[in-house]
Amino acid sequence: MQIMTIRHQCVKLVEMFMLLVFSAIILPCQANEASPPAQADEAVARAIVEKADLVRFPAEGFQVDVGISSTQSGETVESRRYRVLSKGNSNTVVMVTEPASERGQIMLMKGRDLWVFMPEVSQPIRIALSQRLTGQVANGDLARANFASDYNPKMLRTETVGSDNYHVLELIAVDRSVTYQKVIYWVREKDSWPYKAEFYSLSNRLLKTCKYENYQTMEGKLRPTRLVMDDALKSGEQSVLEYGSMKLRDLPDKIFTKDYLKKLD
Repeated sequence: MQIMTIRHQCVKLVEMFMLLVFSAIILPCQANEASPPAQADEAVARAIVEKADLVRFPAEGFQVDVGISSTQSGETVESRRYRVLSKGNSNTVVMVTEPASERGQIMLMKGRDLWVFMPEVSQPIRIALSQRLTGQVANGDLARANFASDYNPKMLRTETVGSDNYHVLELIAVDRSVTYQKVIYWVREKDSWPYKAEFYSLSNRLLKTCKYENYQTMEGKLRPTRLVMDDALKSGEQSVLEYGSMKLRDLPDKIFTKDYLKKLD
């Protein structure tokens, strides 16, 4: 009887061991089988964001002039103009052209590192992409427009606005150095035109909204030439960015160095 009991226990142990082995083999396989659809969804979302980036700005080196007008309750409180030189969406120089009293101030972005050069200061000063530039505009809004590299995108849903269908994506920042920690982004299905964006803080607080408007041909492609940014925390505060005079330029790498900033005009 005792021998039978021991034999029965051994059989049970073998069965439990085989079950553990089976689970170790089968469950990872099932997980791997489930991962390709998720990876495919992420690839689709990333492709949408990449196409929208190319609608906003060329992949090649280019120059564009930007005017920013900020208002409070409909009254203009500040107007500024900038010239932007950009190469590959990761190297950018932003030069103040108006007001005249601030000419000579230049921002340099390399990757996600940003510096400002001021004529009265001998060395460039490190600043954050999220820091306010003017009105509702952050430094990164002007210096870096590379959503595909700065965020991990996820498809949330599709929406119909008027007669058009839009992808609605959630973009989560790859790290804390980028301009915003989360973006909800509307992109038109038929042509990858950006329509609207909502920008959120690290605490998931809505900071501002942006509308992409007035599509016109610049360097061979219809692009938004007006961005309207509304403060979500202070009603009636708005900044409008107007883009114009875009042209492709062959920009050597030496332009995007701190040592070269003083030579730019």
